[in-house]
Amino acid sequence: MIIRSYAKINLSLKITGQREEDGYHLLELVNLPIDLFDTIEVQKVDSWSSFVTTDDPDLMQIRENLCKKALDKMRDFYGFKDQFRIMIHKDIPFAAGLGGGSSNAAAVILAINKILRLNAKKSDLHQIALSLGTDVPFFLDPKPAFVSGVGEKIEPIKVKKQYYCLLVKPNKGLDTQKVYQASDKFPKTRIDTEEVIKGLAMGDDEMIERCCGNDLMSAAESLCPEVGQVFAMLKKDGFYLSNMTGSGSTCFALSSDLKKCREAVKRYERLGYIVHLCKTMK
Repeated sequence: MIIRSYAKINLSLKITGQREEDGYHLLELVNLPIDLFDTIEVQKVDSWSSFVTTDDPDLMQIRENLCKKALDKMRDFYGFKDQFRIMIHKDIPFAAGLGGGSSNAAAVILAINKILRLNAKKSDLHQIALSLGTDVPFFLDPKPAFVSGVGEKIEPIKVKKQYYCLLVKPNKGLDTQKVYQASDKFPKTRIDTEEVIKGLAMGDDEMIERCCGNDLMSAAESLCPEVGQVFAMLKKDGFYLSNMTGSGSTCFALSSDLKKCREAVKRYERLGYIVHLCKTMK
């Protein structure tokens, strides 16, 4: 089976607290899927073990790959003995805050369910996904959503507009765990998640810009100063609806002006950044 594994941006990311039992950060996320994707090939093989391959040298630490962990979780839950070859064709940048690894893991869960005809309950797949990471459940059905808690609560939201999405990533990636750890040292920003969601439904860009934010940006910038530089350049270039996504290091800008976005792609590529131009998905 060949399946597309889409990326996402966090239009807004607010930290609301920490869970007492494990210290996990409680979040309010406004997630928008984008049409940048990896391609995941999942094939049953006659072998004594499963294996994961990739065309991205940054992901050669296969033992730590979320796709392998997703397969192991599915095997533990459903008890099958089948072995698989999983090939990851990467287009989503690594360590970028775009959810690439989480999306890949969700794609494997869905593929295994279909290939083996497990007829799995959505609730069971959700729990398996959640055990792998905060973002994984969202990617089981990637649509615009308000995500809260530690990723377990997902509510679809309405989005009036489709935007061009300019992604600009410094060459340095960021480790999610380190960014979250560092975030506790910084004050939180003023974010009104409800107003962001309302702005999306109304197509009110000014409301979205005024109320969105990312509580991880200061921490990310402390670990990778280029994050702040890219964000400042996007604002200076007139991309007012911009932010950092996830734990970074990618910053994004949403716009309805394709010509302006294409000109920006050339400009940021000349500066040595990793740049993608894509669209939001409804």
